[in-house]
Amino acid sequence: MYPLIRPFLFRMDPERVHALIHRLLRVVGQLPPLGAFVRTMYRLPERPVQAFGLTFTNPVGLAAGYDKDGIAWRGLACLGFGHIEVGTVAPKPQSGNQPPRLFRLRKDRALINRLGFPGMGAKYVARQLKYERKNGLVLGVNLGVNKDTPLIDAVDDYLALMNIFAPIADYLVLNVSSPNTVGLRRLQGKDTLHQLLTAMDNERRRSMLPEGASTPLLVKLAPDLTDGELDDALEVITDVGLDGVVATNTTISRDGLTGTHRDETGGLSGAPLQTRSTEMIGRIYQQTGGKLPIIGVGGIMDADGAREKLDAGASLVQVYTGLVYKGPNLVREIVSGL
Repeated sequence: MYPLIRPFLFRMDPERVHALIHRLLRVVGQLPPLGAFVRTMYRLPERPVQAFGLTFTNPVGLAAGYDKDGIAWRGLACLGFGHIEVGTVAPKPQSGNQPPRLFRLRKDRALINRLGFPGMGAKYVARQLKYERKNGLVLGVNLGVNKDTPLIDAVDDYLALMNIFAPIADYLVLNVSSPNTVGLRRLQGKDTLHQLLTAMDNERRRSMLPEGASTPLLVKLAPDLTDGELDDALEVITDVGLDGVVATNTTISRDGLTGTHRDETGGLSGAPLQTRSTEMIGRIYQQTGGKLPIIGVGGIMDADGAREKLDAGASLVQVYTGLVYKGPNLVREIVSGL
């Protein structure tokens, strides 16, 4: 059905379409009979995966950015995702960058966004995550900083967010790689990253439960890192003892694009990112000897794309832009095809 309605949706502003679908998914999640019906439509075989101490019913998740405020995750879960990553969440509410800020590149099966972490803030999102998680769903939260936070104070934003979400999320991801918040990617530098991750890990250890349990903490990296920069980041991540990485965020590269809007600023996602993201996953796997769990994201449009990332060393995969172009059946297509 989605291929039939997609031409009509693609005539509308992409951010408006996203808001419309978001509202529909929120209703699905709020009405148990409707949610049960949708869940039956998209029922999947279980393909359990173990990663960073958690059990996932299948390896396919929803990437951060789709449900920034956590209002639609219950409806999204009915589509069969094994995990959903909410966010990126900043401590305080903010409007993000000025629209237009989301663009389709249809010929390239891609998106460019420069949203800039718009959202209702941490307290609002935390309230949205209070509901019971059914059918083994794993829920992660992607953490960012406010636009007006000086980079030198970024650690304070991350620490505040970790203290809010560690008790209620299954895992946390530090987003230090979005190209749409000025200066944020500088946090991936070796010394700066070491200071940030050490502070986060120290706070995490301080707040451990009596039985020694703690919420898994991952880092999301940019695909635009050089091999040397990636190796430095991995050295820090493994030295500090974080639980995994998400590879990758959107790219600022525009190589090979043919679609309208290709010159817009922002982060590029979708099919053009597939190869670079997979190559980076392979390098991470090799450099860490396969000991660091990887969530692979970037350009997955079908089961073959997901398999490439899993074969390269990812334990889990995530989709976003593929969902825009292929529709809600993509999750079932991937899981069934693996």
